[in-house]
Amino acid sequence: MTNSNTRTGTGDVDPAVRAELARLRDSIDNIDAAVVHMLAERFKCTQQVGRLKAVHQLPPADPAREASQIARLRRLAENAKLDPAFAEKLLGFIIAEVIRHHERIADDTANDTANGSVSAPPTTEDDTSRPGE
Repeated sequence: MTNSNTRTGTGDVDPAVRAELARLRDSIDNIDAAVVHMLAERFKCTQQVGRLKAVHQLPPADPAREASQIARLRRLAENAKLDPAFAEKLLGFIIAEVIRHHERIADDTANDTANGSVSAPPTTEDDTSRPGE
């Protein structure tokens, strides 16, 4: 559908529309960058959780924690007017990646322990109450 306010007779996009698209796309690019940086920070934390769980021989996954997180994220999504099903899919993808990392860390820790080369990381609090991280 062509709107006479957005196109000139030659089929070129109106400069005002082009400028608005550029402004909105710049905002989207900034948000995407923030999302990537937030995910990187999240994964730094979950790597620490994975190391702690591995050293203490806790399982990589905690289905109860994961279910609680999914329910919490669905509520947050609803309050933010975001599709809760989308939010659940996104968190499910992230959780699967975290578990994969935790399994790798557990395997590496077990191999290091078998070789006698692992030492427990310093901890400032007991993180076993949140094993689904």
